[in-house]
Amino acid sequence: MADATRDTSGERGGHPEVRLRAVVEADLELFLAHEHDPEAVRRSRFTPRPRDAFLAHWRQRVLGDPDCLVRTVTVDGEVAGSFVSWTQDDRRFLGYWLGRPYWGRGVGTRALALFLREEPARPLYADPFAGNAASVRLLERHGFERVGTVRHGENEHLLLVLPAPAAPAARPAPAGPDEAR
Repeated sequence: MADATRDTSGERGGHPEVRLRAVVEADLELFLAHEHDPEAVRRSRFTPRPRDAFLAHWRQRVLGDPDCLVRTVTVDGEVAGSFVSWTQDDRRFLGYWLGRPYWGRGVGTRALALFLREEPARPLYADPFAGNAASVRLLERHGFERVGTVRHGENEHLLLVLPAPAAPAARPAPAGPDEAR
């Protein structure tokens, strides 16, 4: 049986090998650096936190919350970013962050596919900054649909949802003996 957290496309055709694994303490410093990248901040409209606040958030609210599903993304063995899902206001949300060296290489596409295999909740929501076209495209390629907008501070974000699969159509009941005549 294939490992659900492993993308084998890197073993064919020269693409990087993308995997998901559990987060370890050493990953947090790289995640902090990703959050402070000026271009990532511009695209996400996410205000980077000071180091102590960032580490406290990750240790207590992300890693310390059994409701959160959190994974480190690796590319050819190097830490590339993270994917997280959590429950907020009775909705399950998805968030992710990739370091700039991994943008535009298909890493997000493969990592999100792997993460969605692990995260069973549907519907699943995401709310990227409306101006982050690459993030919106990534979500839409995986079946997320635009359902509205939300504001985070002064910034408009799109609300997207990966819907629950449609229920199979009900089959008509077989005809009883009296109905067959």
